[in-house]
Amino acid sequence: DILRCFTPESPALANQSIAERTGLPKPTVSRLTHTLCELEYLSFSQRSGAYHLGPGVLALGYATIASLEMREHLRPYMETLADMANVTVALGARDRLDVIYLDVCRGRQTVTLSRNVGSRLPIAKTAIGRAILAALPEIEQRFLIEALQKDDPENAADLERTIRTARDEIDRQGFCTSLGDGQPDVNAVAAPIRSLDGEQVYGLNVSGPAFMVPRDLLLQELGPRLARVARHLGGPDMKHRENWGI
Repeated sequence: DILRCFTPESPALANQSIAERTGLPKPTVSRLTHTLCELEYLSFSQRSGAYHLGPGVLALGYATIASLEMREHLRPYMETLADMANVTVALGARDRLDVIYLDVCRGRQTVTLSRNVGSRLPIAKTAIGRAILAALPEIEQRFLIEALQKDDPENAADLERTIRTARDEIDRQGFCTSLGDGQPDVNAVAAPIRSLDGEQVYGLNVSGPAFMVPRDLLLQELGPRLARVARHLGGPDMKHRENWGI
């Protein structure tokens, strides 16, 4: 929980800020940050009195990414699609109620989205997150939906409809959409894809500024291409493969 507090927007945090974000008592936070510094997962600045992530976290993250077979298999497809359509193509995995980008490929466009490996996105408000949610086993999906609804009770009904719509879209066409609702002026499509051993569900998405990636382009060309990649590498629902083409 302490390590998760650090983000690109909050790269340096003092014990009091960490205690507020985690809900842990400040003395507990002080003991844990000291231990994390000893393990080189955190570094402490005497000048600012704040902690930031240390090289140990980077080593763990690199080891995680390097061990992902799916990333290696998908990279050529992602690069081809990104260059062909001048879009951003990303591979992501669920982390609690978020999605973390594991790999990102960008086309040669002059306007690009500022998302990189390690970027964290809300799972219910993005196409890639909805694709992952829609493909999870029912028990896990229900658990996450209830956690999301508890986190945002005012939008509980909308959340149910959003995920149901994503599931219907994937059943019908192999991908789901987000047309400016996750982030204003950004359009995206995403497809779920399973790991080679079938144990892990990833999301693969194509996104870009709405003026460069309009709705028709996503629905008629990029979405079907994405669905074909997911199907070719082992998408979660194979009953529609005859409709997706090669």
